[in-house]
Amino acid sequence: MKYMLLMQFSEAAAEFPPIHTWTPEEIQAHIAFMGDVNGKLTASGELAGGEGLAMPDQAKIVRAGDGGAPVVTEGPFAETKEWLAGYWIVDTDTPERAVEIAAYISTAPGPGGRPLNMPIEVRQVMSAPPQEH
Repeated sequence: MKYMLLMQFSEAAAEFPPIHTWTPEEIQAHIAFMGDVNGKLTASGELAGGEGLAMPDQAKIVRAGDGGAPVVTEGPFAETKEWLAGYWIVDTDTPERAVEIAAYISTAPGPGGRPLNMPIEVRQVMSAPPQEH
């Protein structure tokens, strides 16, 4: 079963300072932890994909305009209080394993090496319905 693990950030719920205030060593430790997560999941055969995402001020909202032409709204989106910081797609044998991985990712270090305990949303990736032959 495949699951998408969504690392969400909320300015309102964060119990740590913004990352731009962290020391270079704290940022390096955080990035190293994420690299370690990816390495472990690759070694176990559970990593199907994943990436960190740029900050919301680099986002674009795209809608179809007349004749399907793209209409682009550029950031920054000052009203944004929550955003998706990154994601993993894992292929696990059980839903419990996906939850276990999400809990581990939530322990990523922040300022002073303390776990961030960021919320990680776990959602099953849906497959196509069975085909009748």
